[in-house]
Amino acid sequence: MNNTSVSDFRFSYPVSTLQQIARDILTIAKQGGASSCETNVSDGFGQTVTVRQNAVETIEYNRDKGLSVTIYIGQKRGHASTSDFSTQAIRDTVAAALSIARYTADDECAGLADAEWLAKDYPQLDLYYPWTISVEEAIELAKNCEQSAYAVDKRITNSEGATISVSESQFIYANSLGFMGGYPLSRHSMSCAMIAEQGDSSKQRDYWYCVARDAGDLESPEDIGKKAGMRSVQRLGARKIATCEVPVLFEAPIASGLIGHFASAVSGGSLYRKSSFLLDSMGQQVFAPDIQIRELPHLHKGLASSAFDDDGVATVERNVVVDGIVQGYFLSSYSARKLGMRTTGNAGGTHNLILHNAASIDFKALLQKMDTGLLVTELLGHGINPVTGDYSRGASGYWVERGEIAYPVEEITIAGNLKEMFRGIVAIGNDIVVRGSKQSGSVLIDRMTVAGD
Repeated sequence: MNNTSVSDFRFSYPVSTLQQIARDILTIAKQGGASSCETNVSDGFGQTVTVRQNAVETIEYNRDKGLSVTIYIGQKRGHASTSDFSTQAIRDTVAAALSIARYTADDECAGLADAEWLAKDYPQLDLYYPWTISVEEAIELAKNCEQSAYAVDKRITNSEGATISVSESQFIYANSLGFMGGYPLSRHSMSCAMIAEQGDSSKQRDYWYCVARDAGDLESPEDIGKKAGMRSVQRLGARKIATCEVPVLFEAPIASGLIGHFASAVSGGSLYRKSSFLLDSMGQQVFAPDIQIRELPHLHKGLASSAFDDDGVATVERNVVVDGIVQGYFLSSYSARKLGMRTTGNAGGTHNLILHNAASIDFKALLQKMDTGLLVTELLGHGINPVTGDYSRGASGYWVERGEIAYPVEEITIAGNLKEMFRGIVAIGNDIVVRGSKQSGSVLIDRMTVAGD
């Protein structure tokens, strides 16, 4: 629903005003001596309501706007930003960027994207769905969500709250090569976190949430509350386990983080700084032979869909990993020049990375395939070495025996090396949970070290 008239009504500024501000910035920059310039002008608002123990805890409403200016004088670069859209503030911001550019060193890779890669005709991706929900309606939804969680089990004794969030924004990116583009975006969410208690010694917390461009695609508040409640209760009676080496199954909501580690390792910044455990991995076998990763920037309603990247470069669908072999990196115009390569349209990040294999199976089949091992449902800490790939995270989840969940576990650490973990993926589930730019079902890894008692 990329409807200009609707977005003009919802936002503080019509899109035509953002476009004019962008034109003014480019003109002022040229008059000030810039050899080239790029700018991003944005406007947005949000509404968040949280209910806790059937009472309104917070109501937040925000309106934001901002613009950023990047100036190039030859191959010197200057950047400045402001949240003030007044004529004088715009002139001052451009002047600040010009001043910075004059006093920085030359960078042979600095500059706008090459004109030939800029987006020209691009698809409508249905990224904007306004949610005209009142505060009172949001409160009612949040109460229903929390009440559904309480109804799951009498052992649910407390709540961290149920939250309904609305977020809408629009932007215009323009540069002195003649490119100007932008569109409105929406991102709505619903979440619930509950606390379960058993006796005096066992207390557990868990949560569930969902995110979508279109509020109509969100799970119902009753389902979200029920899942949050059930997950909290199921963790009661968690035990420690002895240190062992066993298969580890990453539940879908956290399995997407494994794709994130890969994407970071083969992103331009990590590669040209030589701070990656996957240096020179193009054409190399990094994953198990049946693993595929696709980038799909043009998914309708996709949470990370985009017609062009932060440089204005057209995004394209591509196979990043085929049969476990790396086919491409994630490069902006700048990092591509540093590496002597071509931009992949990834300035600003990745666009709907999908991890899959030919034989995705359901969650029950994953447990049976693992037989005995650890199901991880929560990760703690950030013990990842991006240079070596060493991986060590606090974790909690469930011990699995003979393909069945036996009991919850906590206060453990899982450890391995990402290179070995990627090659050790033996199965991927079809239970995909879409919450961001990376998507995956649950992922089973053949062996990791689990440190407990």
